[in-house]
Amino acid sequence: SIQVLEGGGAMTRDNRLLGQFQLDGIPPAPRGIPQIEVAFDLDSNGILNVSASDKTTGKSTRITITNEKGRLSKEDIERMVKEAEKFKQEDEAQRKVVEARNDLERYSYSVRDTLDRDDLKDKFSEEDRSAIKEAVDATVEWLEKNPQAEASEYEAKQKELEGVVNPVMIKVYAQGSEQEGNGGGNQEQGDSKFTEM
Repeated sequence: SIQVLEGGGAMTRDNRLLGQFQLDGIPPAPRGIPQIEVAFDLDSNGILNVSASDKTTGKSTRITITNEKGRLSKEDIERMVKEAEKFKQEDEAQRKVVEARNDLERYSYSVRDTLDRDDLKDKFSEEDRSAIKEAVDATVEWLEKNPQAEASEYEAKQKELEGVVNPVMIKVYAQGSEQEGNGGGNQEQGDSKFTEM
C-alpha cells in the first residue's frame, strides 16, 4: 500500500492523507529487498500524478489527485512546516527509534537467513546453529512484545544478539579461510563483526 500525504511533518501521522493505492503482484521477499520506485508529477493545474513500479517485476500502478476543496491552503502548509520545525527534535528521536527497530529486525532476519545459506549451513556445528537460532527467535519474539521500546533498548538487544552471533561467525569464516589453502591463516583479519549478506 502506497500512501500519498501532504504537509511538512517528518512522521506520516503529522501529515494529511491525500490518497492511497495498492501495488499488487510483488513476489514475497524479505523486508527491505523489493525495490519500489515512486514518481510524483504535479502539473500547472495542481493535479498530482503519483506512480509506483516494482523494479524487479516491472509491475506499476498510479493514482491521480486533483486540486479539490479540502486540500491544504498555502497558509495551512506554512503553519504545518512551522509546527514541524517546532517538533523537529521529537521527530528526530522518533526517527531514531524506527531506525533502531528496523536495524534490529533486518539483522535478526539476515542472521536467520545466513544459517540456511547453502555455502555456509554445513559449517555451523549443531550447538552453534542451535545457540544462534535460539538467540534470533528470542530477539524476534522480544520485538513483537515490545513495539514501543526506546532506541537504546533496540540497540542493546542488537548488541546482545551480536554477542552470540559474532564469535560463531568468526569461527565459521576462520574454518573457511583455513580450507581455502595455506597462508589463509596468516592473512590479517578484517572486521570480525558479522554483517548482513
